[in-house]
Amino acid sequence: MSRTVQCVKLGQEAEGLAKPPFGLPPALAQRIFENVSKQAWQEWLTHQTRLINEYRLVLADASARKFLTEELEKFFFGGGDLATTHYVPPPPRPAGG
Repeated sequence: MSRTVQCVKLGQEAEGLAKPPFGLPPALAQRIFENVSKQAWQEWLTHQTRLINEYRLVLADASARKFLTEELEKFFFGGGDLATTHYVPPPPRPAGG
């Protein structure tokens, strides 16, 4: 049976993560587990991928991991402006084309 959380990103009750995310400081991982939905976590993973690609982050570098952790906290819990990306979604495809 899945669990639900009051998601801080979506502002509604939604299906929660199955377990705390790996690789984060334990307190932050637990906070995400308790307050972030699976859908919002997937949104973060997409945004994180853009950040890694656009900023050419090397995850073996401690400063890159620190940057991503700070961005993650801002993405879910506020506390400043998110780093910008230049991603522009493609235009919708015409029907039947």
